[in-house]
Amino acid sequence: MTTTETDSFVEALRAQSSGYHDQHPFHVRMNAGQLSRRQIQGWVANRFYYQENIPRKDAAILSNCPDLEVRRRWIRRIVDHDGTVPGEGGIEAWLRLGEAAGLTREEVRDGRHVAAGVRFAVDAYVTFTRTRPWVEAVASSLTELFAPDLMSERLAAFERCYPWIERDGLAYFRARLRQAPRDSEHALEVVTEYCRSAEDQARAVAALSFKCDVLWSMMDAIEHAYVE
Repeated sequence: MTTTETDSFVEALRAQSSGYHDQHPFHVRMNAGQLSRRQIQGWVANRFYYQENIPRKDAAILSNCPDLEVRRRWIRRIVDHDGTVPGEGGIEAWLRLGEAAGLTREEVRDGRHVAAGVRFAVDAYVTFTRTRPWVEAVASSLTELFAPDLMSERLAAFERCYPWIERDGLAYFRARLRQAPRDSEHALEVVTEYCRSAEDQARAVAALSFKCDVLWSMMDAIEHAYVE
């Protein structure tokens, strides 16, 4: 694959940012400081269902991946979210966000607030990573290309607009400012290495588009549950 072809492929992947959930009306209002306490809590509780399934989708990718070097690097994602001891990791950090927003750990973990549409979208994504070719599953993770800017904006918005949320609870967002660029760089390396044909590249772009649809559908479900 020539440099020009690689650049065109990467450009097509990056173009999927037009469907990223940072442009969803709920997200726009959240970052503008226009959500109520109940709406913020609803977003936090529903998003946890996605957060706790991230290690499962990464484990699915690992189970299908034949490349030793890819597995060695990819497994860091599971460690990032699960931690290696109690009290560490992204899932723990999200639980602390829930507490900082006024929710109990129990009500976040037991899923009582999770909308059916959120559960359906997340389950569909995990199934996708289990059943599709592993490179397509890697491509679907490339929404992380768009995440650092969103995370920076979200962190600033929460600190500025929602002072009732304890600042220690925002540690998850701070960690992702470092992790997301590292993870997306690796995933992009993998996809550009393995997707050589036009057909493979088209499938990778479609996988990323699907992931954007998953995230957007989650926001639609949260919007319906807490706004409409």
